[in-house]
Amino acid sequence: MKSAWINSYPEGVPATISTDGYVSLVDLLEQACERYGPRTAVQSFGVPLTYAKLDEEATSFAKWLQSLKLESGARVALMMPNVLAYPVALLGTLKAGCVVVNVNPLCTPRELGVQLRDSGASVIVVFESVADTLEQVTDCEGLLHRVVVSPGDMLGPFKSSVINFGARHIKKLGPKKPMVGAWPWRFVLRLGRDLSWQAPDLSMDDLAALQYTGGTTGSPRAAMLTHRNLVTNVLQVQAVAQPALGDLLPRPLTMLTALPLYHVFAMTVCGLYALHAGMKSVLVINPRDRASLLYAWRKDPPHVLPGVNTLFNALLNEAQFAKLDFRHLRLAFGGGMAIHQAVAERWVAVTGRPLIEGYGLSETSPVVSANPTNASAYSGSIGLPLPSTEICIVDEQGVPVATGERGEIAVRGPQVMRGYWNAQEETDAARTPDGFFLTGDIGYIDAQGYVFLVDRKKDLIVVSGFNVYPSEVEAVVSSHPGVLECAAVGVPDSSTGEAVKLFVVPSDPLLSEDAVEEWCARDLSRYKCPRTIEFRTELPKSNVGKILRRALRS
Repeated sequence: MKSAWINSYPEGVPATISTDGYVSLVDLLEQACERYGPRTAVQSFGVPLTYAKLDEEATSFAKWLQSLKLESGARVALMMPNVLAYPVALLGTLKAGCVVVNVNPLCTPRELGVQLRDSGASVIVVFESVADTLEQVTDCEGLLHRVVVSPGDMLGPFKSSVINFGARHIKKLGPKKPMVGAWPWRFVLRLGRDLSWQAPDLSMDDLAALQYTGGTTGSPRAAMLTHRNLVTNVLQVQAVAQPALGDLLPRPLTMLTALPLYHVFAMTVCGLYALHAGMKSVLVINPRDRASLLYAWRKDPPHVLPGVNTLFNALLNEAQFAKLDFRHLRLAFGGGMAIHQAVAERWVAVTGRPLIEGYGLSETSPVVSANPTNASAYSGSIGLPLPSTEICIVDEQGVPVATGERGEIAVRGPQVMRGYWNAQEETDAARTPDGFFLTGDIGYIDAQGYVFLVDRKKDLIVVSGFNVYPSEVEAVVSSHPGVLECAAVGVPDSSTGEAVKLFVVPSDPLLSEDAVEEWCARDLSRYKCPRTIEFRTELPKSNVGKILRRALRS
């Protein structure tokens, strides 16, 4: 079966990937900064940051981190939307020999506290508008240093003042009060310029990032991604993108980055791959702000647009979208959640380019498979395994099944994580004896090597590309004094793919939907909160008392 998908690769896509030209992820990114020095690497609010300047500012941040005398491999949490400070902090953290911990800025204080305590982060770089969330976190003695990024940072004196004023006084996004003892981002960079930097002694097997996911049980777990994992996945993405982009290279291309960079899909594709390929990444700070997104497209028509189904669907439903210039667009790459056929068909009708669907997980850096990027139509498949990647379909006992038969998708390749942070038992449970990672997704492979996703073994809910684990939602709701028991399931949703539906058996007959919604909003990110709530007198259970979520879904 392994040869089947290799035989289906487009011309020029290699069967295997070599990382011999790099000693670490830092090396890969530094080579890009040196090679493309005067080109624009990232752009925000029309303000460009060249590759040379990116490396310079990242080195300043790395110097400041090293001056703190942190332990080797110290964790640095990054809690920001798509602003210029993010790629600087990402590269700077790595250049200091530290480990990146990506944090969703929409986290509640409870969620943030869990990640900070579990990761043991020593430093956090937090966006000003969510600094109040950090202020509410307790019991994080290991968090020694806090750096606050303002909306206008790195945009130049005039634009910085305008953006900061608008965010703080018009949109009311500033913190309620200044964070005592925190370092302003601009001051940290200024300090770092006058300090010395010692290049860290990194290897491909060193830890580069902790990417939080629910793990196999739903409790927060961080996938340990090494330098080798991420370098490999960057080169794999580059290889499969070649059929779509090859004739345009080596000219500078533009990628529209509307996906949040703290998400592993965007970090690898919009961040690391775009930099490695010498692209200009145009940052959109809020993808829900359609006017800003369309404006960014008009100003810098993209060659590459990574996205999720909800983003593509939202664009198609904007009246002005069809009037944009699509002549430059070569690759619209969808991941994070399933691409709906209706969306794919409308997309190609409007833009003239197909949506190329891929598949991945936080645990795989993230890309595992992708359709040929020179395809002309929607396939309904999640594509072919990437170069140097094996996919096997196994039954409940871990035994491979025949071609076309359904089973659990198992992945083996150099992009698969080292394991879960501080969770050896869960790491062992997610691996087969011969080293395949068990994804928890059900699918099959056809005779040409194309993989099809048909169901999920786990009770995972995917809302706009973000994972929601029912057990976490249930843990929050069940702590309400008026709730006897509850269950959360995913239900189809036309805008987000899936939404959370909550079933509640109340112990208090006066318990209301509003009360449950307010309770959830306090401790759960918005995308994890239930869209609908249904009260019941009892929930379906197995003969041993386990709540049957499948029965509730059906």
